[in-house]
Amino acid sequence: MDSIKGCNVKVVLKGGARLPVYSSSQAAGADICACLVDGSIVLEPHGWVAVPTGVYIELPVGYEAQIRPRSGLAAKFGVTVLNAPGTIDSDYRGEIKVILINHSDVPFVINDGDRIAQMVISKHETASFKICEDLSDTERGKGGFGSTGISSK
Repeated sequence: MDSIKGCNVKVVLKGGARLPVYSSSQAAGADICACLVDGSIVLEPHGWVAVPTGVYIELPVGYEAQIRPRSGLAAKFGVTVLNAPGTIDSDYRGEIKVILINHSDVPFVINDGDRIAQMVISKHETASFKICEDLSDTERGKGGFGSTGISSK
């Protein structure tokens, strides 16, 4: 569980940071922990904060890391990743910070070492954009939000 098949990620840990860890042998996301050397953060109701992790990574070219919410924080406390998923590009070398938002009506305390998000690493494509005059027709066409309905019947 220490490495990804075909993708080695260099990691620098600063200030007592913890290495991202896969919690099970088939987990897609590695848990990311808060690194709070100055104590806890109180995330006020309906507020948001960028939580430091002390983790810096070097991804191979052609890979990205996505920072995603932990379902337990969302379901139990109403706390989630504000810009989910947050994308980390392979050329970024700064600290990973997780923007958490508290959708609940009560304060949420984040302590040093708390698992606050998960990181999924995957390959990606770089598209080549081509300007044209029109697009091919489809059954859906220009139908936007809600155009396919709600019911599965």
